[in-house]
Amino acid sequence: MTADDVRRSSKQLTEAQRLAWLRLIRSDRIGPATFRELLDHFGSAAAAIEAVPELARRGGRPIRVCPLDTAEREVAALARLDARLVALGESNYPAWLSHIDGAPPLIAVRGDAAIFARPTVAIVGSRNASITGVKIAKGIAAELGRHGYTIASGLARGIDTAAHEASLATGTIAVLAGGLDRIYPPGNVGLAQAILDTGGIHLTEMPLGWEPRARDFPRRNRLVSGLALAVVVVEAAARSGSLITARLAGEQGRLVFAVPGSPLDPRSAGANRLIRDGAHIVTDVEDILAEIAPMLGRPAEAATPIEEIAPASTLSPASVDGDRQRLVAALGSAPVELDDIVRFTGLAPAAVHYLLLELDLAGRIARHPGGRVSLVMG
Repeated sequence: MTADDVRRSSKQLTEAQRLAWLRLIRSDRIGPATFRELLDHFGSAAAAIEAVPELARRGGRPIRVCPLDTAEREVAALARLDARLVALGESNYPAWLSHIDGAPPLIAVRGDAAIFARPTVAIVGSRNASITGVKIAKGIAAELGRHGYTIASGLARGIDTAAHEASLATGTIAVLAGGLDRIYPPGNVGLAQAILDTGGIHLTEMPLGWEPRARDFPRRNRLVSGLALAVVVVEAAARSGSLITARLAGEQGRLVFAVPGSPLDPRSAGANRLIRDGAHIVTDVEDILAEIAPMLGRPAEAATPIEEIAPASTLSPASVDGDRQRLVAALGSAPVELDDIVRFTGLAPAAVHYLLLELDLAGRIARHPGGRVSLVMG
């Protein structure tokens, strides 16, 4: 079997592989992009785990690898919640989500995963929603549900809550910024349970026990938009987190819709600006259905490899020792593409990838959408 065969397959990880994936993504300074680079380079999560400490040391800073018993405890605790980890590339991983930049290698899911097979629309908006905004959000969510769409949102107060409540009977996905056992805000614990009781889903990339912090919500937002064919914004202030979701949706190639509001209401400033900048205006649910219809004929396919057969490169660390300083000197605070690094430095692509892994694990570079990197200054 070739690596391409693995990419096309929908086999499940073995339990040993799943634990290795969990250990790798829970290790210090390893996010989705670094995880994927490590798998591509070393061929498996288990091999990457063995290599990571030395790579980080060579990059200039040691790293903590998640211990096996910690990963085993997380899996056992998820099982007690009747939850599970789903790996990128497995058949029950949401197909549209698998194609975004920085798709999480593992998601923790609680509820009926059959809901992922249906097309999804995200509805987001102001936490401080007006009566009219809540009514509009509920109307859109309920009508889309009747047309066979799942509704995704972030379980926040206001518009998110309205969207979830109106789609309980037809299917809704709550994307959490914290762990599955850390429902936020606490006032929506009852709604969260109702989502499970009616066949919906809780989804997160964060570990159990993780209390959401401010910076976790934009990360959550990329999953909300990534699950969906389209994002609908209902009331959003000029600096609303919903605008982050809309921006991410555009970067992910999703449709962006906005409901217009009074120019006198600050809660409509963001949505009105989206329309001015090219978002589809929503005056009726038919506006959404008509634009989404062509996308239904080309469902996304999960095309990510589960586990490579062989390492992508057998580059020796000794062969890049003399090149590290040249690479660091070429980087700055502005993100650059890998091809530009190769052309500028004259280094072999394999050497650039290897050195970037070292620097990444040492926390000396940052990764950006589109595979670009920058030097962490200071």
